[in-house]
Amino acid sequence: MERIKIGIVCYPTFGGSGVVATELGKALAKEGHKIHFITYSQPSRLDFLNENIFYHEVDFRTYPLFEYPPYEVALSSKMVDVALNEKLDLLHVHYAIPHASAAYMARQILTTKGMYVPVVTTLHGTDITLVGRDPSYEPVVTFSINQSDGVTAVSNDLKRETLEHFKITRPIEVIPNFIDLERFKKQKKEHFKKAICPNGEALIVHASNFRKVKRIDDVIRIFNNIRKVIPAKLLLIGDGPERVTAETLCRELNICEDARFLGKLEAVEEVLSVADLFLMPSEKESFGLAALEAMACEVPVISSNAGGLPELNVHGVTGFLCPVGAVEEMTQKALYVLDKDHLPRFKENALKRARDFDVSKILPMYENLYQQVIEKSKAGITAH
Repeated sequence: MERIKIGIVCYPTFGGSGVVATELGKALAKEGHKIHFITYSQPSRLDFLNENIFYHEVDFRTYPLFEYPPYEVALSSKMVDVALNEKLDLLHVHYAIPHASAAYMARQILTTKGMYVPVVTTLHGTDITLVGRDPSYEPVVTFSINQSDGVTAVSNDLKRETLEHFKITRPIEVIPNFIDLERFKKQKKEHFKKAICPNGEALIVHASNFRKVKRIDDVIRIFNNIRKVIPAKLLLIGDGPERVTAETLCRELNICEDARFLGKLEAVEEVLSVADLFLMPSEKESFGLAALEAMACEVPVISSNAGGLPELNVHGVTGFLCPVGAVEEMTQKALYVLDKDHLPRFKENALKRARDFDVSKILPMYENLYQQVIEKSKAGITAH
């Protein structure tokens, strides 16, 4: 396709939506598209070793009049500024609140200046399942999605849930999350494995933002059950509100020697390279990006069957799916996978499945959508 100029708006955090938006921008830039990130701070995975990547910081100041800084207004103004000065062809906003509504305002302002910049909105999960269903936000979420020129969701389950809870009149295209298999792959880190598991113990890993929905207590209880049967170690990557509770539970179960909290890590793939099993017992996952990253590093997954996880983790092939909260069942399935006669097959299958989500397969889906949306806007078929 012809090279286009895209403004990407996202939360610049460690969460899945920010990571996906950043990685998408980087992949598009490699293809020659000009990518302008518009956020309030630099996205955590953004590197500038590419002539096609630009960053515009949203400056929102507090004034005595405002109890809270008016971020949405500042964001809309910055989108208008970047679109005009960089001659953007498209705005791609990740996460409905407040990005889609801010983009709508920016697009309306731009039309008064004789410029129509179409908006693509990507729904990632909690913007729909948690925030959007709050009655005080619902009208704005519904309106913003319906006013977008293109809408995508990261899983069929999220699309279903969006259509179930909002009166959506726009088609929603499912474009799953993706992975860069050049970065996420098994690395030779035997010395690291030896340091953590000096006696050849099984290495279990969990990575998340440690919110209640991730069920960290289940991770620890499953691990405690596993180590009663086979020697094992647990590494917990990430941080968040449930960390203190999780650490307390480890002390109560007297497993602190075998469970280690690593905090937020940039090079997650180095840890995943030596892992034998990944646990994701979440109450809700719209996609399960952390599980995909594990699978790309040849790590099988034991997960709940919630949300979009069954679309990623193939039951009995790349790991197992169990009901939310089924700690005993997850323990049994974990021990089955960790059996030395079974583990090599699960590891092989995990990588094979991860290849279905390689960025080279998903990127053209976004490019096709951009092309359609731009062509429609040029033909005067807009989202008014």
